[in-house]
Amino acid sequence: MQLRSQALAILQAPSIAPKLEAVAALWAAHQAGSLHIDTHWQGPGPDQLSELPELPGRPPLPKLIDPGLVPHRSPYTAQGLGALVHAICHIEFNAIHLALDAIWQFADMPEAFYTDWLRVAHEECLHYAMLTEQLGTLGYAYGDFDAHDGLWEMCEKTRHDITARMALVPRTLEARGLDATPLIQARLRKVATPQALAVCDKLDIILRDEIGHVDIGNRWYRWLCEQQGLEPVAHYKHLARQYKAPRLRPPFNTPARVAAGFSEEELAYLAGDGVS
Repeated sequence: MQLRSQALAILQAPSIAPKLEAVAALWAAHQAGSLHIDTHWQGPGPDQLSELPELPGRPPLPKLIDPGLVPHRSPYTAQGLGALVHAICHIEFNAIHLALDAIWQFADMPEAFYTDWLRVAHEECLHYAMLTEQLGTLGYAYGDFDAHDGLWEMCEKTRHDITARMALVPRTLEARGLDATPLIQARLRKVATPQALAVCDKLDIILRDEIGHVDIGNRWYRWLCEQQGLEPVAHYKHLARQYKAPRLRPPFNTPARVAAGFSEEELAYLAGDGVS
């Protein structure tokens, strides 16, 4: 089983269940030692890629709309709690795509790079399955609410720059989840219904795993900077401006960010200027 070409095939799959099953099969092959990683495989070029199914493959729903048009609902209502779980579910589904794209898109990296992102894809699949099950207990399914595509848009922007990808997807956009999760959990504890508290417990699991995912992004970003003779904090500021990364605003989950590998200098930068 060839990891990188399979990652592209899974990324293209429009149906969710086969996508999850295929990632599980790749992870099982990796665990069994039967996964082949062709680090030099280049994949289809831009001309060929335009002839392939749209990336990423996804079901017709949810409808994707502008982030500013996604309605805000109160988690004190059944519909509002369902919408909140759906929004997190959508983030986890997109995160599967982000990990798969990193695997197939960028050639000539160490094997550990690809297996790191396979682990991320595997864990994001588990998160997605866990949340869709919870969504079902609330009477909803994935696709019942509108969503936005901010994570994938940054993935597209950084398609030809692996250093920018590592800087601005895992350690910027996904790292925002480290900050947001405790705030969401605090709201859910105030709601205090059994369903809200069950979501809170699942977010504990997701936060634990996401710290590891952001750490992977941090490690590979620094490795790439070292290979290119770049100073990580200064280059991050340049990339954030070049790719118009969103400004990161407090409060920051400092313990989680430390655990995810952010340096004191990076934390000071966030506390001072954020991303401008």
